[in-house]
Amino acid sequence: MAELVSRQQYPVDVDHGGFALEDADDRHVPVRFPEGFEPDAFLSAHPGRLDFTSAGHTHTADVTVEVWDAEPSVPSGAWEESAATRLSCSSGELRARSITGGPMPELIPLSDGPGTWYVRVVCTGRRELAALAEEGAVDGVERYVAQFWPQS
Repeated sequence: MAELVSRQQYPVDVDHGGFALEDADDRHVPVRFPEGFEPDAFLSAHPGRLDFTSAGHTHTADVTVEVWDAEPSVPSGAWEESAATRLSCSSGELRARSITGGPMPELIPLSDGPGTWYVRVVCTGRRELAALAEEGAVDGVERYVAQFWPQS
């Protein structure tokens, strides 16, 4: 049975409808965000980074990152979007980036060193955010859970 190693929530700035989680050692990210960003894909993987398309243009999303020792169960809840992929991370840490705002200061630890991870992402609050976004900037409505576990 999979065991949770760590769980941390991060406020992530979204602008122009997107953000990324990128290897903190950007020397190992051949194409840096937002280059190659696919605005119609909920989740897309590129070497060293994961790109996310939000339901809103400019806001702060809540992103919970869980690190597991093996594949976990899908988080309980009513999710509007879900996707899965793999990510190689040379530093063992990620950094969130917005399209025009660039990198956010906080590091997101996955491990003590390089590794390849499976990742499952689920999201809720997208319909609510799309409706509220017409009234102005809203924060914490769109919520993501990203579950990482090592590729064996």
